[in-house]
Amino acid sequence: MGDRLIDGFDGVLSDLDGVVYTGPGAILGATEALGKLEGAGKKLAYITNNASRSAEQVADHLRSLGAPATAEQVFGSARVGVELLAEHVAAGSRVLVVGSPALADIVRNHGFVVVGSAEESPDAVIQGFSPDLGWRDLAEASYAVAAGATWVATNTDMSIPQERGTAPGNGALVAAVRAATGAAPRVGGKPEAALFTTAARQLGLERALVVGDRLDTDILGGNRAQMATALVLTGVDSVRSALTAAVDERPTFLLGTIAGLFEEYPAVTPVDGSASHAFSCGEATAHVDGTAVSVRGDEDAVDSWRAACAAWWSAHPDETPESAPRISFR
Repeated sequence: MGDRLIDGFDGVLSDLDGVVYTGPGAILGATEALGKLEGAGKKLAYITNNASRSAEQVADHLRSLGAPATAEQVFGSARVGVELLAEHVAAGSRVLVVGSPALADIVRNHGFVVVGSAEESPDAVIQGFSPDLGWRDLAEASYAVAAGATWVATNTDMSIPQERGTAPGNGALVAAVRAATGAAPRVGGKPEAALFTTAARQLGLERALVVGDRLDTDILGGNRAQMATALVLTGVDSVRSALTAAVDERPTFLLGTIAGLFEEYPAVTPVDGSASHAFSCGEATAHVDGTAVSVRGDEDAVDSWRAACAAWWSAHPDETPESAPRISFR
């Protein structure tokens, strides 16, 4: 046996939805893996774009599922979004909060005056996810933004994984305001690098591994922070979307679940003497022929997709092809 994947890092920056839990329940094996980190001498932080709950509420939820968590380990987009707001409007300014009571509390604690309507002439709008938001909330945001208010979004995730399936995320609600106003918000959360770099700095990490289920937020943000990234296949993105990922959204590692941190990660290596872009991983091999990827291996095995991704990305290192490759298994 070789080294476990986690052995190459001094800590983990983990996403929540789609990595630790989906809906109200924990993903099989996730909390057990997180619980092993401290014993392995690794630090842990949770990086979330969900601005609907406070750090204390998030930590309480994680502990109820059996995961180790304190409020100090939770780094959310709400806090970063409000800090971004503070860079653009003065303390004491009126802010229309389109989001949860937890987001409103953070805004107040930063010295702003929270208002509930565009009729109160807010200087700024901050928009974060809440399942209780409705049309009237989005309309008030639209009126204020159209009148010239500074607009900040805590995050722009288009969807969130739920127990019953995939549901609209804050990005979908932000898109509604954007469509109504023609304006674009400043964005505080993932995929910007600030959440990751802040967490790593506060934990004293030098070799952090970012773990997430979304290419466009977790992986892109981790890559922007110049950290190693691992895509887990328990949430939004899949092996097929990983294969066709944009260049700056390609993960360093592919994992079935976060429990894979404590497993040996097979080397993904070029095939000697191959005339085409060919790579092997474990028992699987893959090579590129024009717009096709041929894989010798089990379609359900992660190693097959690790080899396929390496081959396709090697053939297209600097640009993202417009069309997905044809892929075959044998």
